[in-house]
Order: sequence, then C-alpha cells, then structure tokens
Amino acid sequence: MLKEILNFISVWTLPLLVASILLCGVYAKIPLYETFIKGAKQGIGVGVKIIPFLVAILVAIGMFRASGAIDLIAQFLAPVLDKIGMPADVLPLAIIRPLSGSGALGIMSEIAGEYGGNAFVSKLAAVMVGSTETTFYVLTVYFGSVGVIKFRHALIAGLIADVAGLMTALFVSQAMFL
Repeated sequence: MLKEILNFISVWTLPLLVASILLCGVYAKIPLYETFIKGAKQGIGVGVKIIPFLVAILVAIGMFRASGAIDLIAQFLAPVLDKIGMPADVLPLAIIRPLSGSGALGIMSEIAGEYGGNAFVSKLAAVMVGSTETTFYVLTVYFGSVGVIKFRHALIAGLIADVAGLMTALFVSQAMFL
C-alpha cells in the first residue's frame, strides 16, 4: 500500500507542479506565452555568453585525460590510497568529477565495464558520482553567466565539499558493500 502511494506521488508531483505554476500565472493574468518567449531569449543570450567558458573547460579536461597525467597521479598515490581502502582505479574519477559530469560518467562507465556492476570499485564509483559536484563546471557556468570572475572562496568551499563527499562515499561504500 505504501509503495503504491509513493509511486503515485512520484508520478504526479512534477505534472501537478507545472500545472500549479501555469494556473497561478493565469490567475495573476500573466501573459504566459510571451513571458516564456522572453525567458527563452534571455536563456539563449546566457548560453552564448558562457560558451567560451565551456569550451575552455572541456578542452582542458580533454588535454588532461589524453596526456596520461591522471594515470600517473593514480600510480603515484596508489600506496596512500591502499592505506585508506580506496582502489586506485577510482582516483581518475575523483579527479575528473569536480571538472566534468560527463567525463566522470564516462570514467564510471569504464570502471563498471572493466570490473562489472557488482564489483566494489564499480559501486564505489557510482556512490562517488552521486556524492560530489562538478565544482569547476558550476563555477564556470553560473559565475561566468553573470560575469563574476573572483570566486576564490566559492572554489575553496566547493572543493572542501567534494573531498568530504568523496571520503563519505568511501566510508559508506566500505560499510555497505564490503
């Protein structure tokens, strides 16, 4: 019974939210279509404004992966990672995740393809992806779209949160999957 109620809620929450917003707009006599078009035009402007930032970060990620630097870092840190119980194979994921969500997803897929979905390293990779944020990407897109260029404190806070997420993912994965 509870499962059916939760399923009903999960299926209808978003459509009801959208309908509520539209009904509120109609009630407030807001020209919905015109407002939507105006917002879409602004969105395109923002998209054009942030394209250089996105290109720069994607090129940097591609160069970093293609250079083999990630693999060298993983080999160098493997002894330290072994002491905390973190497989060296997930280090590339931990490095790329703050930079790119799609890059991290690609690495996670490679890990799952190599070890299988039920392997600890695959489960850990999946938990890590869900426990961290694409910090540099978020700073680039959101701060770049509004013209903020000094985001030192946000960067530090984001990276601290990423490290906390990675360590928590490791701890939770070890507790649940080992």
